[in-house]
Amino acid sequence: MPIKESELILNPDGSVYHLNLKPENIAQTIIFVGDPDRVSKITEHFDSIEFSTHKREFKTETGLYKGKRLSVISTGIGADNIDIVINELDALVNINLETRKINNDLVSLDIVRIGTSGSLQSDIPVNSFLMSSHGMDINGMLHAYQTEHISHPDIEDAFVAHSDWDKNKSTPVIVEKSNELAEKFKDENVKLHQGITVTANGFYGPQGRVLRLPLRDSELNNKIDSFKFNDFRITNLEMETSAIYGLSKLLGHRAVSLNAIIANRANGTFSENPEKIVNSLIQFSLDKIIV
Repeated sequence: MPIKESELILNPDGSVYHLNLKPENIAQTIIFVGDPDRVSKITEHFDSIEFSTHKREFKTETGLYKGKRLSVISTGIGADNIDIVINELDALVNINLETRKINNDLVSLDIVRIGTSGSLQSDIPVNSFLMSSHGMDINGMLHAYQTEHISHPDIEDAFVAHSDWDKNKSTPVIVEKSNELAEKFKDENVKLHQGITVTANGFYGPQGRVLRLPLRDSELNNKIDSFKFNDFRITNLEMETSAIYGLSKLLGHRAVSLNAIIANRANGTFSENPEKIVNSLIQFSLDKIIV
């Protein structure tokens, strides 16, 4: 059956509603950034740019880098935006927008997030690189989907027990990175820290920051910092990775999330030149993507 117009909304020109994109506008390898201004920080390295559009917080540029076609898209902040971006990207490659029917042959996208984050562990210093081995959804977005076959209940149950998780909140969902795509980023000359990334639904209270409002669980960050499961520990907090990993895996895409560590919350330190480490991660990522 064709997908209803109310479920897959298209603009008058036939582009998907939020991203303002048509299938021919995107590459099969896509870089995610949060900030629209960071799109040009990446595409300034390109040999050429063939397409550009900007609607709301979603800015897209597609072009060539050393002969490989790439797209860079800003997602804005939060897992709710990732829900929009990945679903609409998947529609572009796996749904015929004219007939509104799912294609018989499905396309798998490669999605690489380049972001910034603060480390929760004292031995992961500022100005370092981190790849999320897993994303832990504590915001509940993934509960809208059937994630049982992609999640890790053993780690989830261990974290719930360790943190004395509030039963009034959504149970954490943990999803692993694409190990196949992650192979591209191995480099014996570059230290790439790995660990579980917790994805929160806000920047202040949900990540344990206190301004004027008291927290429901003032010890949650300490519980997060101290959690270990076999060789895994939680390394950082941010607002997108679990949604990227979860939706990508459900839809058959490959995803990795990379962070420039610009703060260390355990030590209370912040990078003196965050732009430099972000630019270094951009260059590192671009050169690995094209291999």
